[in-house]
Amino acid sequence: MKGILHIISRLFGAERAHSCAIFLLRIADKLPMAKWLLHKIYATEDTALEREVFGMHFRNPIGLAAGFDRNGEVFRPLSALGFGFVEIGTVTPRPQQGNPKPRIFSLQNDKAIINRIGLASKGLEAVINNLRHDHKGIIIGCNIGKNTVTPPEDAPMDYLRVFRNLYQYIDYFAVNVSYNTTHKQYVPRTRESIMRILEPLFDFRRGQNQYRPILLKISPDLTNEEIDLMTDIMVDTPLDGIIATNATTHPQELTTPQEELRKVGIGAVSGSPLTERAIEVVRRIYERCNGTYPIIGVGGLMTGEDVKRMMEAGATLVQVYTGFVYNGVGFAGDLCKSLIAPEVTQPSETSETDNQ
Repeated sequence: MKGILHIISRLFGAERAHSCAIFLLRIADKLPMAKWLLHKIYATEDTALEREVFGMHFRNPIGLAAGFDRNGEVFRPLSALGFGFVEIGTVTPRPQQGNPKPRIFSLQNDKAIINRIGLASKGLEAVINNLRHDHKGIIIGCNIGKNTVTPPEDAPMDYLRVFRNLYQYIDYFAVNVSYNTTHKQYVPRTRESIMRILEPLFDFRRGQNQYRPILLKISPDLTNEEIDLMTDIMVDTPLDGIIATNATTHPQELTTPQEELRKVGIGAVSGSPLTERAIEVVRRIYERCNGTYPIIGVGGLMTGEDVKRMMEAGATLVQVYTGFVYNGVGFAGDLCKSLIAPEVTQPSETSETDNQ
């Protein structure tokens, strides 16, 4: 699939390639034995990969970030490819188209993607219909947000509506308060604005028989002081963790020619230019909370070494997106293999002498 999608992306654009991937995965979801075969070929299973986080058992720590399966259409075949969990969304209460096309672009030189799709969503009802089908044994997270046309003062109602209606279908929720390219004016960064969104979710959860973890998804473009604030909110409230980070509008220096960047235009950048900042943010959160809260690290994880560095910085679990796009359907399995591969150490001079 990687080769086919790469050709489609080159000829028709990255969004057409994404649509093609979703179409092929939907076919795989319906074909008898297809998911079994995908799992047999691509997934990596090992007890060393298993994790207990948020009171749930993860078969491995490699997740797929929100944005790929926006409407919960193909999480079963994605799980079969070896992902330990799949986060769908961002889900909004009502359907919305997002920004005009073209709006997704590949920067091959930088192993990056520019995204200005906005929060394109088929809406709550469509997602519920998809989630009614069996997904036993698959951990599904849901990234929730507000509709573009919803004014900031009414945003908490949008978050609560999605949260309440999906509560019985989802294993954990990611409250998306990170920057996105749909409504730049709405970036809740103060304690008051964040708590106005979170408190109704906490109140609803207290009345339920089942417990669903609530995480905050934050932007890499926050200042260090704002990152500290988000961490303090996590420590001071019933939040269960943080997802760090989303795409960036301030990427590290790009190697893509300026002429090509001008043609593409502005947008949020994911992939390799985000790696160092994402790891830095996770490390800051980990140190701020003394390692006492789970962190899902995401952003620029393109190799097994990137994943190891993210975990060394303090991530309990990780998510990938652009790395999956560039590396193909076996990426999750390859990352799992890298995590269980024995470290290669160089023999000491003494041992070399002894062997002579």
